[in-house]
Amino acid sequence: MDLRWKKRLMDEGEINRAVNRMAHEIIERSDRLEGVVLVGIHTRGIPMAEHLSKLIKHYEGVELPVGKLDITLYRDDLTEIGVQPIVRRTEVPVDIHDRELVLCDDVLYTGRTARAALDALMDLGRPSLIRLAVLVDRGHRELPIQADYVGRAIQTSRSEVIKVRFHSTDGQEGVDLLERGS
Repeated sequence: MDLRWKKRLMDEGEINRAVNRMAHEIIERSDRLEGVVLVGIHTRGIPMAEHLSKLIKHYEGVELPVGKLDITLYRDDLTEIGVQPIVRRTEVPVDIHDRELVLCDDVLYTGRTARAALDALMDLGRPSLIRLAVLVDRGHRELPIQADYVGRAIQTSRSEVIKVRFHSTDGQEGVDLLERGS
């Protein structure tokens, strides 16, 4: 797929402000922070969850556990992504039964990734509550899923692609809008 750069949507400072705001919202909406677990979806949901955890520890002195969730085998397009899809480890450091989970991802688009993540989480236990935190909500939902915490909502066309970069995964931070070529 041929992609060309269109424009920068968020720089590192704007990402930090958005994640900072989301951390405060998580603090405000959680009855008991000690019962909250942040779960990042591979790949770029993980650095977002880690960033939220550091900020919440800084503000409240409570270190929230961070889990890593692989949804590869739960995707509804598994047969379309290749003969040998890359399966990563799911690592959640605590029992999620009766815990409040904040599922973290970089971009919310059709809702299919979030749906797959919910299925994967249900195989791990029965949390009391699951909320969704995304850095960018770009619209175009195909499933009835919405985020509880949103860094930034951006209207896009279906021919556009949002590319999120974090230092830990990409060596730089930013959110760019790309256009699919013909």
